[in-house]
Amino acid sequence: MMLWELFVIFLKIGFVSFGGGYAVIPLIQYEIMAKGWLTNVQIQEAISLAGMAPGSIATNSATLIGYKSAGIAGAVMSTLGMVLPSLTVVVVLAIFFFRLQNNKWLKSSFYGLRPIITGLIVYAAIHFGFLGGDETGFTWTTIAALAICAGSLFAMLKYKLHPFAVILAGGVVGIILF
Repeated sequence: MMLWELFVIFLKIGFVSFGGGYAVIPLIQYEIMAKGWLTNVQIQEAISLAGMAPGSIATNSATLIGYKSAGIAGAVMSTLGMVLPSLTVVVVLAIFFFRLQNNKWLKSSFYGLRPIITGLIVYAAIHFGFLGGDETGFTWTTIAALAICAGSLFAMLKYKLHPFAVILAGGVVGIILF
């Protein structure tokens, strides 16, 4: 029964995953914690690992959470649930793409989704990156991470540094601070 529930949960998430994997992280967390299958810390660990692996963070998260919840069968069912909606939508849209590409209602709908997706990504960044699920507020590590982020943005905009150099410098500063 748990395998079917994993499939259905990730199928639902897969159908509403506009904006990429980072936008659905709050939904994944809510659904899995509501079932009591994993703790907040276990979900955060799975999502952190999923972000480091190649590929979509949503699919990787589904696979890892499915594996932690129900083993290999859980990983397979969760991954299928997450991938099937996208596959279905891509196939259907490919069939009708040339008819829909100039539709102003469709263009407006996708344009309207942008602020919603941005809000979900900001929420995920604050909740997972800074608060760590504890909801305790800002700590010195949060302030340091924000300073690294602000310094990186400043270096790229003001001095036109290459993103690789900024990432490397941010990593070095992070190693020193943390």
